[in-house]
Amino acid sequence: MPVTVDEIRALAASLPRSYEAHVRGLVKFRIGQIVFLSFAPDGSRMGCGFPKELRQAAVDAEPEKFALPSTSDMRFNWIHVHPAAIDAEEMRDLVEGAWSMVVPKFLAEQYAHEKGYL
Repeated sequence: MPVTVDEIRALAASLPRSYEAHVRGLVKFRIGQIVFLSFAPDGSRMGCGFPKELRQAAVDAEPEKFALPSTSDMRFNWIHVHPAAIDAEEMRDLVEGAWSMVVPKFLAEQYAHEKGYL
């Protein structure tokens, strides 16, 4: 079952050190000044941190779920996701993965232990 923007926002807001910001009509989640998650104004697209080296393979394998970011954003570890095409487990993996890319390593490890991922 597809996830909603509200479900994604709730998870992102629950992550340690994460906070929500509104920039030019976009909802963004940050750690400090680093954005790890963003939504289009209509909620049809989510941008999130994602390893550059895996990005093209994800888009090629599942184009209904993933899209490359704009040319100017290709230099960043970033991918676009269609929230209506992912389920709750995929959403959790993407959001927590994006978050873990920008927090200190010890915090990501602590969170993973608390959640039973390690």
